[in-house]
Amino acid sequence: MTAPHAQAPVTVSVFTQRFSATRRGARLARLLAGVEAVAWGIPRGSAAFDALTLIVAELASNSALHGRVPGRDFELRLLLAPDGSYVRVEVSDTHPRRPTPPPAALPPAPGEDGGRGLVIVDALALRWGVRDRLGPGKTVWADYPLSPEQPHPF
Repeated sequence: MTAPHAQAPVTVSVFTQRFSATRRGARLARLLAGVEAVAWGIPRGSAAFDALTLIVAELASNSALHGRVPGRDFELRLLLAPDGSYVRVEVSDTHPRRPTPPPAALPPAPGEDGGRGLVIVDALALRWGVRDRLGPGKTVWADYPLSPEQPHPF
């Protein structure tokens, strides 16, 4: 009797953490995303590191500011593709209101407070979107390509 050949496991590196829906929680999400990026081989100070942590910062601060429900946290989830070509950033909160895509033709006026977060995410990410999550609320996600020539794994 021959033993079946074992198939090599496919591992997706995942980081998941809940944070308080505050400015401090959003800052901590950005900092821990940077720690995880370095652990995944994305060098601190590189364009990929800076873009990835900026996407996390914008989505986390939007969640803390616009998606805050008193007594509820938000969740950050980072997924590194098995081939290392993409990172998916997911931020989930329990508020039912969905973000609206930024109007391409009308950027915020100079001096206007706010309105740039999703414009920045839209400029940096290959794609982003919103989906329902299990339970109340939504998940806002963005895909950042680490290797643009690779096909999208998610």
